[in-house]
Amino acid sequence: MNVQFKMENISDKKKAIFESTINLITENGFHGTPMSMVAKNAGVAVGTIYHYFESKNQLIGELHAYNRGRVVEIIKETIGENISHKKTFQNIWTNLYQFYIENTNVLIFFEQFINSPYNINKFPTHFQGELFDFFKGGIGKGEIKDVKPEILVVLTLGSITTSAKLHKFGSIPLNFTDQHNIIQILWDGMAVNKE
Repeated sequence: MNVQFKMENISDKKKAIFESTINLITENGFHGTPMSMVAKNAGVAVGTIYHYFESKNQLIGELHAYNRGRVVEIIKETIGENISHKKTFQNIWTNLYQFYIENTNVLIFFEQFINSPYNINKFPTHFQGELFDFFKGGIGKGEIKDVKPEILVVLTLGSITTSAKLHKFGSIPLNFTDQHNIIQILWDGMAVNKE
């Protein structure tokens, strides 16, 4: 299910349902989060949920699309700035890292979703879109090494999510210098000129 919608078009009740669902899934998993629990936690009637979603499958699919849309918006806004590829890469990494630190439930939800039966489309969708195009553009301009953009997407997103998990759940809180070092190591590995 590939659901696309504008972030500003979501009603307050639907947002409350999304927030309730993602918090409960983070705590209880998919199977431990029935629609009745979501409704109670969101402060809405069960019938209200079914007004917005035909089934739990649809709710979880749209919840994934909603949160993926939030991540895409961060990338779009960052790439929209008129700065160098290096600075844009630094900002993408920092902005996404900060998002996951502030929204850990989204990070946990994504990991649960990708390995669940709710993930009907098993092909990773992050190999298309703004981040992929950013790397492809950098390769085309000769600023980034001529490697598959998919590899650069994996390295970038993997380092962001792993770093966020280490910071939130591990015993390695990452300070500004640590973050800068990670970004610089990644950039040195992908950039044609390591300035």
